[in-house]
Amino acid sequence: MAIKSKVSLADQGFTATDNQHWNLGTEALVEEALRNGEGSLAKGGALVVATGKHTGRSANDKFIVRDAETENTVWWGKTNVAMTPENFATLKADFLAFLAEKPKLYVQDLFGGSQPEYRVNVRVINEFAWHSQFIRTLLVRPKAEELSDFAPEYTIIDLPSFRADPAKHGTRSETVIAVNLTEKLILIGGTAYAGEMKKSVFGILNYLLPTKGVMPMHCSANIGPEGDTAVFFGLSGTGKTTLSADASRTLIGDDEHGWSDTAVFNFEGGCYAKMINLSPEAEPEIYATTGRFGTVLENVVMDPATRTLDFADNSLAENSRGSYPIDFIPNTSKDNLGPVPKNIIFLTADAYGVLPPIARLTPEQAMYHFLSGYTARVAGTEIGVTEPSATFSTCFGAPFMPRHPSVYGNLLKERIAKGNVTCWLVNTGWTGGKHGVGSRMPIKATRALLNAALDGSLNNTEFRTDPNFGFEVPVSVPGVDSAILDPRGTWADKADYDATAQKLVGQFIDNFAQFEEHVDEAVRAAAPQRQAVAA
Repeated sequence: MAIKSKVSLADQGFTATDNQHWNLGTEALVEEALRNGEGSLAKGGALVVATGKHTGRSANDKFIVRDAETENTVWWGKTNVAMTPENFATLKADFLAFLAEKPKLYVQDLFGGSQPEYRVNVRVINEFAWHSQFIRTLLVRPKAEELSDFAPEYTIIDLPSFRADPAKHGTRSETVIAVNLTEKLILIGGTAYAGEMKKSVFGILNYLLPTKGVMPMHCSANIGPEGDTAVFFGLSGTGKTTLSADASRTLIGDDEHGWSDTAVFNFEGGCYAKMINLSPEAEPEIYATTGRFGTVLENVVMDPATRTLDFADNSLAENSRGSYPIDFIPNTSKDNLGPVPKNIIFLTADAYGVLPPIARLTPEQAMYHFLSGYTARVAGTEIGVTEPSATFSTCFGAPFMPRHPSVYGNLLKERIAKGNVTCWLVNTGWTGGKHGVGSRMPIKATRALLNAALDGSLNNTEFRTDPNFGFEVPVSVPGVDSAILDPRGTWADKADYDATAQKLVGQFIDNFAQFEEHVDEAVRAAAPQRQAVAA
């Protein structure tokens, strides 16, 4: 039986329909979604839905209210764009009027964060049942006895059918994600992409936790047989979810974590994995979740007659997604947390084919690469793009970091020093040439190198110093073709490699200029080096 909190929507000042569904479980929510015509069941029981034109985050439509609370605490700029309190007040009034007209609503009371002393109480109000199922899956579910007295600290109202008015609300378009950290209210409208909700909670925790000395991280994390925790930083498409779902290690989580004095703890209770080109051979644990009741598949193409799924079909979205409870992955942490880490891995998908498959970093190099947050988009993803393009997302998650990057960078540096943590850069991108010439790094090689790094054996091998980036690269690793360890050697045209490498070095240096005054000389000295390249 669903449990309703004593703190009602009316207590929060919201006028809403009496037809409210509180804290429904998976079975009831899937039943509601099917009854509402929101999706269909696939073979095996997964709920398949389409998000329409928004198949990813609307980064340019996100705003933070600029007021006394945020004026000097938020890093204002291209990522954190300001909204006036007046525009938010107008938007809120229109949201609540729209909310009152909805024939039914779905309310979930949830936790953001698995370590009790650092979690935040979040109430999410949805017009779609499948959205309620999504956020119930992705956040941490309170025990039944915690629900009746649940008092929300932050509230998210998600109304995909609402349309913002740029002239009236100060938005860029009809889509809006408006964050008010003073009122502790987030309004999401004009998009059915469910990931906006989970990332809004991530943004809240990224704002709150640094003041408590906790490092918030856009990373996956798992624990080895010896109790050694590893965290994997990386942007979308670099392998965070894939590489952390390793049957030989215990999964803490695949996307968002905090690093306190005592633990690495998952912010979430579920996983949100990319589905495009998913295969049982390469990613068996994740593939298995797509045939289970309770999984929600976004923009995955399904044959309506046979109910079979086609993960190679990108006609609905390149960014097709699946959300599922974390315990759908074998060998997961019972408490969603583990010990403080022994290894940090920065994942990058280098489409230039310049970076080695693995490199060991000094603490200063680690901070440099953390603040850089490099990966590369491949050619062909946008009209007219014929060459790979570098992407720098500071802290491997700039869109979700409200405070200045140096806040997170200094926290990481302190944590690395305190725990004597070993840091690695792993390239899951291209080898033998840039995208279009070379090939994708074999996942078998990546896993073998990672295993050697995590079990400590890689530290005992011979290393060379990379002439461009200055980090240490292993010369040979048992079970891995040594040729792949030297990226220059894999290129047919060595001069082209040198020119491409120096182009990437220049992009790193140019991007890091914005952080130079915020870091010490040792971190500045960890920058890659420009070198003369023959014409």
